Amino acid sequence: MERVRISLVSYLNSKPFHYGIERYGLPHAELILDHPADCAQKIITGEVDLGLVPVAVLPRMNYFEIVSDYCISANGPVRTVVLVSDVPLENINTILLDYQSRTSAMLIRILAHFFWKKKVVWKASSCGFETSQIGGRTAGLVIGDRAFQLENRYRYIYDLSDEWKRFTGLPFVFAAWTANRKLNPAFLHDFNACMAYGIEHLESVIKMQADTFPHLNLDSYFRENLSFRFDEEKKRALNEFWVLQRKLTG
Repeated sequence: MERVRISLVSYLNSKPFHYGIERYGLPHAELILDHPADCAQKIITGEVDLGLVPVAVLPRMNYFEIVSDYCISANGPVRTVVLVSDVPLENINTILLDYQSRTSAMLIRILAHFFWKKKVVWKASSCGFETSQIGGRTAGLVIGDRAFQLENRYRYIYDLSDEWKRFTGLPFVFAAWTANRKLNPAFLHDFNACMAYGIEHLESVIKMQADTFPHLNLDSYFRENLSFRFDEEKKRALNEFWVLQRKLTG
């Protein structure tokens, strides 16, 4: 069987998938850990064959196939995709977009246009922006594990997954396991089994991460904030996101 290059997001939320690949075993895979934006770029350019891909980039691909029953999603607050600010939403005039993000950047634009009915200045960010550039009427979109460290730093925190739920009544899918070419069905069967194995062993994943996140209720995060099954409701939610993305971007 040919070797398959896999890009996996290097955040806490993907640790069950990492655990599944390492412990269940996927001998024909080469695993690479990336930020979401890097994962997206690699799947587009063909540097990898399969990735946990931010869903906003999928319509841009010439070919893509979502290949697993598992994804990164939330049905309410997710805690790690947030808009942080010193002032309430109505007083924000500038939003810094996390440089590690693509789907979350599109999500906040959709929420601003269709739900909040708010115009702001969008600005790119760079490393360290979440603690050095946010203040006054300038807010910031922050994703990933860094968001945990900001929960008590800023007065106003808007959870984008929760805002999407309020807007649509649906869960939100942040990333899905996507291939940019046809892959061997036997490999995909084994890969999906790896994902299932990781989710079935959340307790072991939690124990392994306890020292890294000593002040975080990992059980609550993995079982209440995150949702991993790519079920029919998640597919409807993803399609709704794509519809709004097309409306916004033309």
